[in-house]
Amino acid sequence: MCLITFAWDYDPVYQLVLVANRDEFYARPTENAHFWPQHPEVLAGKDLSAGGTWLGLNRQGQFAALTNYRDPAQFARVAQSRGELPLHYLTGATSPQSYLAQLRPRAEQYNGFNLLVGNSNDLFYYSNYENKTRKLASGLYGLSNHLLDTPWHKVSTAKVRLGAAIAARELAPDGLAMLLHDSNPPPDSLVQQTGLAMEQERVLAPLFIASPNYGTCCTTVMLVTRQGKVTFYEKTYNPLRPATTQTFTLTWGG
Repeated sequence: MCLITFAWDYDPVYQLVLVANRDEFYARPTENAHFWPQHPEVLAGKDLSAGGTWLGLNRQGQFAALTNYRDPAQFARVAQSRGELPLHYLTGATSPQSYLAQLRPRAEQYNGFNLLVGNSNDLFYYSNYENKTRKLASGLYGLSNHLLDTPWHKVSTAKVRLGAAIAARELAPDGLAMLLHDSNPPPDSLVQQTGLAMEQERVLAPLFIASPNYGTCCTTVMLVTRQGKVTFYEKTYNPLRPATTQTFTLTWGG
């Protein structure tokens, strides 16, 4: 994922409201969200190049999401796949905090990442750039390719839009997905600076990225009520594949 905004323990009805865009090279092989045959409890999309995922949940009440931390100067071409981090959590049986404690000693094996891992009670954030585990309090959050709540234009805009949708009780999944469907670029003064050429930074600055070879391939919405009823909505946009929209519903522990 490259842009996530979420409300945790913030809404009277929903324990979690999450909206996320996944940005990727269009040609990278991917499977849409599904229950994995080899891990039938896991609902997630699948990266067919490395075998991991970027966002998913399982029937036991665990969920995870990943974004890359963009730092071209520190990128290693030979490194562990970051997509295995959410998958290992979702296929394991440890608490979020225990999982991150086990991960930290080997976090340098991966290029920069941000990881959210949670269950029906707790949500934790960890980045191997910050190297600090944070238990998240009630609130609205945003995450892109820097640390949590870094005030990039796309992050701040997404948080404001999600907060307004919650206040207006406009929480239909298709409407929430449209909050991040905005390819308008910010002015240059608000374009993030991550070490790329300015032309590249401009391409990556909108909430919804559209360029010839790389862009937003899907939007995912997760709604989890305080009783554990989950709605998982995915809409895909990859121009090399048919557009799809699908919705899964389940009850954690059911």
